[in-house]
Amino acid sequence: MNTLNRGAEKLSESAPSNTVDQTETPDLVVVGSGFFGLTIAERAANELGLKVLVLERRDHIGGNAYSEFDEETGIEVHKYGTHLFHTSNKRVWEYVNRFTSFTNYQHRVFAKYQGQVYSFPMNLGLINQFFGKAHTPDEARALIAEQASEFKTSEAKNLEEKAISLIGRPLYEAFVKGYTGKQWQTDPKELSPDIITRLPVRYTFDNRYFNDDFEGLPVDGYTAWLNKMAEHENIEIRTGVDFLEVADEYKGKIPVVYTGPVDEYFNNSEGRLSWRTIDLEQETLDVDDFQGTGVVNANDPELPFTRVLEFKHLHPERKHTPGKTIVVHEYSRFAEEGDEPYYPINTAEDRAKLLKYRELAKAEPMVLFGGRLGTYKYLDMHMAIGAALSMFDNKIKPHFADGEEFKSGGVDA
Repeated sequence: MNTLNRGAEKLSESAPSNTVDQTETPDLVVVGSGFFGLTIAERAANELGLKVLVLERRDHIGGNAYSEFDEETGIEVHKYGTHLFHTSNKRVWEYVNRFTSFTNYQHRVFAKYQGQVYSFPMNLGLINQFFGKAHTPDEARALIAEQASEFKTSEAKNLEEKAISLIGRPLYEAFVKGYTGKQWQTDPKELSPDIITRLPVRYTFDNRYFNDDFEGLPVDGYTAWLNKMAEHENIEIRTGVDFLEVADEYKGKIPVVYTGPVDEYFNNSEGRLSWRTIDLEQETLDVDDFQGTGVVNANDPELPFTRVLEFKHLHPERKHTPGKTIVVHEYSRFAEEGDEPYYPINTAEDRAKLLKYRELAKAEPMVLFGGRLGTYKYLDMHMAIGAALSMFDNKIKPHFADGEEFKSGGVDA
């Protein structure tokens, strides 16, 4: 069994072939090679003909979307947890299709509770199975409304009360309480009701996880897609480089798009922002199929992990080594120094710090802050790409093409 801590993991993957002369001064420096950074670099090189230098502190490109094919099994492993591409943004969909084609995969999640497996999100199938009776959609709505009447949503004092006000106590205790407690390492009674805005219940048998217009997985894998974005001759990528250690070479001299942690950029002067992280335990099993699907949530509170991933189910069209599968158990905890930050906790204290960092960012010469870490927002892949396209349109292109002032900031973008 291989325990992976995301902050400590080291992976090797050759970067795309680039031909930029390293003695030349770049027009633009991009810090971080996740989807946000690569979108900026690709647009700047292809549309504006700029020489772009991408600095990446890991030894591979792609940020948390990075994947690699396991030699023993042939299975594509998402090294930082399952990544599923979906969007209703037509511009983003058309953009990403320049670099990869997509399968017709539609994500479906299942939830395990007290020895039984239910389709998820909560839908008519789950309701009928859980309560042991066939309900019509109207009967199911009436049942949940009755159970949810214990609390008024507007008067909920904590996450537990708010969740019960939305879906009722039985479904809350089975499918929210244990899972949420593990995700946050906190009793839901101690969590703010603001953490959840809604808990969707479908009164149909539709068990597709996402509602977006477009969905699929890159046919040749995520790393092939990422390399395609970065292959322009004007893009140079240097991996294993921490920008903050070489920042004096570029700050105030060359426009920079920074996608690293905003608090680290300013040496944590206003205090560290708090994040959740995840640990992954990966093992190769001598079975052809472990759980029959890609993701199963572990809702029982006594189980320490939050979900179980089996990557081969994401690409049923591929051939894999018979009799072998790769299974990953995912654990959630508070991020400590050196860990890979994942989900912003976003407490009132964090928000107060972020406001101060926004002011510092505006005053920083020739630096734009973007991406998940740079804005302290959890961004799905399509959201990161969309935000990068907007930054390019509204900030970068006007500067390089029209001579407009390069205004710093972007933490609140």
